[in-house]
Amino acid sequence: MTAGLYDPLDHPYETNALGQPVGASVPGWGPCPPPPRSAMEGRFCRVEPLDPARHAADLFAANGADAEGRNWTYLTYGPFAALEDYTAWMEQTCLGDDPLLHAIVDKVNGKAIGVASYLRITPAQGVIEVGHINFSPALQRTPAATEAMYLMMARVFDELGYRRYEWKCNALNEGSRRAALRLGFSFEGIFRQAMVTKGRNRDTAWFSILDSEWPAAKAAFQAWLDPANFEAGGKQKRGLAELRVTSPSA
Repeated sequence: MTAGLYDPLDHPYETNALGQPVGASVPGWGPCPPPPRSAMEGRFCRVEPLDPARHAADLFAANGADAEGRNWTYLTYGPFAALEDYTAWMEQTCLGDDPLLHAIVDKVNGKAIGVASYLRITPAQGVIEVGHINFSPALQRTPAATEAMYLMMARVFDELGYRRYEWKCNALNEGSRRAALRLGFSFEGIFRQAMVTKGRNRDTAWFSILDSEWPAAKAAFQAWLDPANFEAGGKQKRGLAELRVTSPSA
């Protein structure tokens, strides 16, 4: 194999009666349940199914702090000029089961300040993706932002038993790519000319985290979110990447 490329022989496999390498057996495997329409509660935020009547106005106001519209550059929709346009788009496209969109609600003031979803939900294979991530300036670089991603990941692995959690983004979106790596996803490669969006080519970067990698990632998340990791002013003492290296897997 070419250096740097994925080599399946570097990963667990078995050999059949013909001497051919085959994938490792997965005893007792069965379909996973789809994600439920229920809230996920954290210390800093609540992640709950998106409801235009409850969340659209808060989200539109929070996104308004992004005066230049930078948050919308790499999304396939938006920006929206008026609340009515944003609400209509939500009502037309955001109420299905896949993608299953969620609002991220600040536990202090009760206002929705971000969006994320489950999508490409494949219970039969135990694969699910996180996407449609749009964090307003009020949510960016806050403990609630990290906690929201932790809550969604914990539901996928701990509650529902999925095997693979995916993150995909425009390959030119350096912020999203850095976020994926910080959260513990592994970079898998670039799908070239994967789509046309807003009249432009999009190459898509693929990331994933597996169920076997989740215990170590979970321990790091929990150590990062622990109140003892925060100084009096709210600044974190240790970063997530550092804790992922030093935290024992559970």
